[in-house]
Amino acid sequence: MNGRPKILPWLLGAAAVVLLVLVLVGVLFASPSTDDAPGQESRAAVPEQRAPAPEPWAAPTSSALATVQGDAGLPANPIAEAAPSETPARHPVDLEKLRTLLPNNLYWETGVPTKDPEVLRKRDEEGKRWNALYGKVQSNTATEQEIHQYYEHRRQVSEDAIAFATTVLEQYGTQLPDQEQGLYALSIRMHRTRLEELPRQIEDALSRKGAQDQRREAWQRSGGGN
Repeated sequence: MNGRPKILPWLLGAAAVVLLVLVLVGVLFASPSTDDAPGQESRAAVPEQRAPAPEPWAAPTSSALATVQGDAGLPANPIAEAAPSETPARHPVDLEKLRTLLPNNLYWETGVPTKDPEVLRKRDEEGKRWNALYGKVQSNTATEQEIHQYYEHRRQVSEDAIAFATTVLEQYGTQLPDQEQGLYALSIRMHRTRLEELPRQIEDALSRKGAQDQRREAWQRSGGGN
């Protein structure tokens, strides 16, 4: 009987310790980890980093394609963006040197930048003349001489454009921006394509004219127009 009162307080003390341990364990599992908390706060504070969207590709402008003349055979605005201005200090291309190297190039008549009203008037008249001749070729009313005259002019325009662009690249290519070099190279490729197409176009125009003449003669022999 004397030993039991000593055991009871010990059991009560042990039970209290176990209960305290259980409470502490429960608190630890219920609380967030101190290592994870700062990471979660930093992720919440910093917005998600996304790769920047690629810039849309810029299609070539129409002026970049104006290096090739229209069907009338005149360059509307030859090498519009690439052609140097008349202020050499702002552009590496020396127009006077190019004029010496290419004195008879059509660029000086039809393409070099100018504000001279007389020069602009003559260019406009020349454009109208070639447009009128182009209309005759298309309608099969041009003579054989006019057909050859029209396509000979087309040949000269393309050959001179190639010569001008090639000379600029040879003389100043390393000093020009990539875009400008690309415009000159584009002009060369497109005019070469036009030169390759000229023989077929001449043959086609002469063939159409011959067929038109035969129809006209047959109509006249049958009494047409009387």
